[in-house]
Amino acid sequence: MQTTASRGAKIAGPAAAPGASALSRRGLLLGGTSLGAAAVALGAGLPAQLVQAQAPAPQARPNILFILVDNLGYGELGVYGGGATRGAPTLRIDRLASEGLRLTNMNMETQCTPTRSSILTGRYAIRSGTHSVPFGGVADGLTQWEVTLAEALSGVGYATALYGKWHLGSQDGRLPNDQGFDEWYGIPRTTDEAMWPGSSGYSPGIMPPEQIMEGRKGEKSREIAVYDTEQRRAIDAEITQRSVAFMERQAQARKPFFAFAALTQPHLPTLPNPAFAGKTGNGDWADMLAEMDHNVGHMLDAVERLGIGDNTIVIFASDNGPEFIKPWDGWAGPWRGQYFTAWEGGIRVPFMIRWPGRIPAGRVSDEIVHGVDLFPTLAGIVGAPVPTDRPIDGVDQSGFFTGRTEKSGREGILIWCADRLQSVKWRNFKVHFYRQDTMVSPPIKLGIPLLFNLYTNPREDEDKVITDSWIFGPVLKMVGTFEASVKKHPLIAMGTPDPYVPPI
Repeated sequence: MQTTASRGAKIAGPAAAPGASALSRRGLLLGGTSLGAAAVALGAGLPAQLVQAQAPAPQARPNILFILVDNLGYGELGVYGGGATRGAPTLRIDRLASEGLRLTNMNMETQCTPTRSSILTGRYAIRSGTHSVPFGGVADGLTQWEVTLAEALSGVGYATALYGKWHLGSQDGRLPNDQGFDEWYGIPRTTDEAMWPGSSGYSPGIMPPEQIMEGRKGEKSREIAVYDTEQRRAIDAEITQRSVAFMERQAQARKPFFAFAALTQPHLPTLPNPAFAGKTGNGDWADMLAEMDHNVGHMLDAVERLGIGDNTIVIFASDNGPEFIKPWDGWAGPWRGQYFTAWEGGIRVPFMIRWPGRIPAGRVSDEIVHGVDLFPTLAGIVGAPVPTDRPIDGVDQSGFFTGRTEKSGREGILIWCADRLQSVKWRNFKVHFYRQDTMVSPPIKLGIPLLFNLYTNPREDEDKVITDSWIFGPVLKMVGTFEASVKKHPLIAMGTPDPYVPPI
């Protein structure tokens, strides 16, 4: 099936911006519901209108600590079957999972860049020109037209900061301090670039090395140091320390905060901090896992020490499935595949959320949730507006997270690999329109889609396909709803420069 979403090159050249004037994002945030266009909420495959939630009093707004790790497979943590079986118990993260809601069917996009885009915009990354990891030569990242979660929270009085990996634009105008964050520190792209300086034949005159950077809103970001393997080992400790210092400052100022701690582990090269190297006796991977658990525990300890635990939402998640490249390949637990693929191992990730007194402790659910849901859910909780002039694919899951309902707000998700609509999940069923085994395998368009029941065939074994073709009915309805929205709101091409103005 050839869909609107599957047309076009993986990395397109720069697109010309239309000549109309751009809408003010500040105006949108302050008066979004007056724009006259209802958002298209596609999480359940059906249109719905999103409205701004009743805003709580400023002093009642919860803080948000969002810890996002990079390429951590489903099976790596103790509560997901890993931990000690991977060489290092993850006691602090496991305890966090027991203190709130843990999901066993949390889905992200298949690559780093699209997941980060979908979390921050509430939109499938195919819409935003961020469907693939950029490899240079284009205007990478989110256009200024997109409205991020950080901007929405800033608009209702939050202090916002991102520490760690960004991967949504590496030039001024598209760095975190240009996209709603008051301050940031970290890397604009990704960790494999840390290996460039030590590579045979590498010259910074041919390709400048990635820099560790920092910046503040309204100022130009500055370069701090070359991101090499030495810095790679040290950066997560620095991300953790800066996240703690930010929370300390905001707690003292009595200002609600959004701290986005985007840790870089275990992305290749998986090299532990010197303080953890050799600590477990089980190799770099286990040492890294021990380091990650320590860093998460340090941030959680700070929340308690500051006396803000009861009024702080803590989220821990991975951005996609595990590494494929050896010797740093990870483990997806019971699922097949790794990142860059539509197999369950590529998209199903660890996820837990804690909010004492609001989110019941010790709850585990297999209901379907997607990363796009986090923007409307958090915005709904704090009373921040959600844009109404564009399709929003996320749904507000606050009722589900807080236990007011046992059911997710969605029944299915669309799954892209780059610009291809590769698969669709609906309830416990899954349809694959392409076959692609690994990130380096060619995608093969299937004449007859593969159809799996994930309850009876969790490994997506192709010898166990089912013939319940009635499932194509709700699946194609979801696809049709998306395609109808694209006709009204065309996809933004990858490489589109600013200023972007949607066609009228």
